[in-house]
Amino acid sequence: MLDQLRQVAIFAKTIDHGSFRGAAAELDLSPSVVSHHVSQLEASLGVALIYRTTRKLALTKEGELLLGSTRLMFETVESVLSELSSTATNPAGELRLATPSILIQSQLTDMFAAFSTKHPGIKLVLDYSDERKDIIAGGYDIAIRMGLRKKGSTKVRALFPVQRRLVASSSYLKNRPKVKSPEDLVNWDWIELSPVRHIKPTFKNSSSKQVSIKPTAHIAANDALAVYHLARAGAGLAVVPEFLIEAGTASGDVKYVLPDWKLDPIEVFAEWPSNAPKNGLINLLIDEISPDQSLR
Repeated sequence: MLDQLRQVAIFAKTIDHGSFRGAAAELDLSPSVVSHHVSQLEASLGVALIYRTTRKLALTKEGELLLGSTRLMFETVESVLSELSSTATNPAGELRLATPSILIQSQLTDMFAAFSTKHPGIKLVLDYSDERKDIIAGGYDIAIRMGLRKKGSTKVRALFPVQRRLVASSSYLKNRPKVKSPEDLVNWDWIELSPVRHIKPTFKNSSSKQVSIKPTAHIAANDALAVYHLARAGAGLAVVPEFLIEAGTASGDVKYVLPDWKLDPIEVFAEWPSNAPKNGLINLLIDEISPDQSLR
C-alpha cells in the first residue's frame, strides 16, 4: 500500500508538471524512475492512466478519475499539516518566489527582508528576473507580477500600484523647446522597454483629458533599470517607475517631462497555485505585503 501511495503521488506530480522530466526535477528523481513508477501503478491497477506522445501527456478517463481523488486526498492532508504549521510559534519551511528584477530597487525587497527577520525559520528563495516565470513548471510558490493579469487557474491578490513618470536628463532637455501636450513629444528621442513596446503611453491631465501617443523608439532595452540609466545619461525620454528616479530628481540630473500629465500606474500583484493551503506560508507572506503597504 505504501509503495502504491508513493506511485500515486508521483503520478499526480507528473500531471501537474505535464512531463516526467518536470516531475523528476521537483522530486529529485530521474525521468526514467518517474516513468517506471507510473508504469508500475498502471500495471498494478490494470488500466492505462496516461496517453504518452512525443510532445505531451494526456489523461485517460481512468487517469482523470484517479487524479480527482488524489488531489482531494492531498489537499486534505496538506490542509491539516498547514494548520498545524500555522499554529506553531515559529513557522518553518521554504518559500520560492519569482519577482520582476525591476522591483529589486523598490520597497518590496525591504518587505522581504522584514518578513525574513520576523520569521527566521522560513527560508526565502528569491528569483529576480524580467522573464515571466511559470509557477508550476518553475516550482515556485508565489510569483510577483506587474501589469495586466492573465486568466488562469491561479489565485491572485493585488499588492500595490507603481506610479510611472515620463523623464529625461537635464542635459537632454536643456536645448529642447517647451512642450504643452504629449503630442509635441512624438518625434523626440524615445527609449522603450521591450517587453511592453506594444503598449502605447496614455497620458491624462488635471482636466481628465486623455492622450495616447505612439512614438518611435531609437533605443530599446529589456530591463527597466537600464531604460532609466539610458535616460539619465541623456539618451532621450523614458517612462519609468517613480521609485527609480527619486535620487536623480533630487540631484537635478533628471527632470519630469510634462509634470502636469500623469500616466496610469502599473499594478503589482501576487499569484500562486489555487490548491495552496489556505493557512500556509504562502498566505502568511502575502498578508505581510498586503495592500496597506505602498511604494513611494
